[in-house]
Amino acid sequence: MAAPFSLSRCVVAPAGKHTASVIFLHGSGHSGQGIKSWIREILKQDLAFKHIKVIFPTAPTRPYTLMNGALSSVWFDRYKISVHSPEHLESLDSMCRDLTSLINEELKMGIEKNRILLGGFSMGGAMAMHLAYRYHKDVAGVFALSSFLNNGSILYQALKEAKSSLPELFQCHGVADKLVLHKWGEETNNTLKSLGVNTLFHSFPNLYHELNLAELEQLRSWILQKLPEGPTGAQ
Repeated sequence: MAAPFSLSRCVVAPAGKHTASVIFLHGSGHSGQGIKSWIREILKQDLAFKHIKVIFPTAPTRPYTLMNGALSSVWFDRYKISVHSPEHLESLDSMCRDLTSLINEELKMGIEKNRILLGGFSMGGAMAMHLAYRYHKDVAGVFALSSFLNNGSILYQALKEAKSSLPELFQCHGVADKLVLHKWGEETNNTLKSLGVNTLFHSFPNLYHELNLAELEQLRSWILQKLPEGPTGAQ
C-alpha cells in the first residue's frame, strides 16, 4: 500500500485555545486557498471561530476523466457527473487514506475525534461523506454543500453493515443548480436517512452551483452547535 500523500493546505487559526477542527474540502478544479477566499468574499470575513481551527486542504492533481485525462485538482476521478454513473473506487479509497492522515495530525495535537467536522462543497462534500461514513463514523458531523452520491455508492453498502452510531449530516443545495441537480441532493439525503443517518436538508431557491451568504450563515451556526466552546470537548 502506498504511503499517504501529505496534502497542502491553508488554515484559519482559532482566535483562542484550539479545542476543535473543521476540515473543509473544495470542489473539483479548485484549491484550499481558492475556497477559503471565496467564502471570505461572501462573508466579508474568514470562516473563523474562537476555538475552532478551519483547515482547507488542496486536492493533488490527477488525470481527470471528465477533462479527457487532463490534470486537475480533484479528490477522486469520475466517469460522469450523474447519479447513474459507477464510482471510481480506486481514487476514492486512495484519497480516504490521504485525508485520514490529515485527521490523524489533528488527533496528535490532542483534538478528540468527536471534536472534528468533515465537509465540503460539491465533489468535496461527496468526498467528506465517503471519508466519514466509511472510515470515521465517530466524527462530530458531516456537511455537504451542493453534493451528491451515486445511486450504487459503496457508501450505502457500508452503512447497511454499520453497527455504531452515525454522525449527523448537514446538507444544503440550490434549487436552480444545473450541474448537480437539486433532486440528486435530495435523493442522497433520503437514502442516508433511510440507512440511519440523522440528516438536515436545506434548499435555497434561485441558488445555482455555488455558495451564498444565507447558506454559510446556517453552516456556521450548525458548526457551533456541533462543536460548542468549552474545555471538556463534551457535545
